[in-house]
Amino acid sequence: MTIIRMALVALLASLLYGCATPVLLAGAAGGGTMAAHDRRTAGSQIDDQVIEMKAFARMQKDAALAKSENAHINTVSYNGVLLLTGEARTAELRRRAEEYVVNIPKVRKVHNEIRVAEPAKIGSRSRDSWITTKVKTKLLANKAIDGTRIKVVTESGTVYLMGLITRGEANLATSIASETSGVKRIVRAFEYLD
Repeated sequence: MTIIRMALVALLASLLYGCATPVLLAGAAGGGTMAAHDRRTAGSQIDDQVIEMKAFARMQKDAALAKSENAHINTVSYNGVLLLTGEARTAELRRRAEEYVVNIPKVRKVHNEIRVAEPAKIGSRSRDSWITTKVKTKLLANKAIDGTRIKVVTESGTVYLMGLITRGEANLATSIASETSGVKRIVRAFEYLD
């Protein structure tokens, strides 16, 4: 598959399934480059992908959560830390989403950032994808930080930053994200090395 095709698939997936996917655009051109810079082991990277798939699958078994008019939930895992973002119409649906994922093998912690609100429309998701792309591009362009080590997720203008990094790197990444147009709030879900 060509790089352009991979990028188009990633963009389409981001629009249909969530706002975390645009990071694939940055990785599509670099192939294994991002994996080589990642501080997680190869096994942890695979575990994170499995966690994301299992979390999504478990929530889809719940008829109410599976309906797009009731919930739009994204699952992102980094080093066994699972981030849930999106919207659920009720606090009960928000609670149930977390309940389904908390006992997935190798999940060490769950950040439940699901908002109780009407599920976001495609326009909002597209804006979030664009914000993620802008933040990730700025991180990758900054020579003072290795942007491949930071996962960026945007939901309703809130940027979530994840990764295994130092506090100095976290502060720089936060500063870069905060200077990006469209960012309303930043949530740091980092694990610190120092």
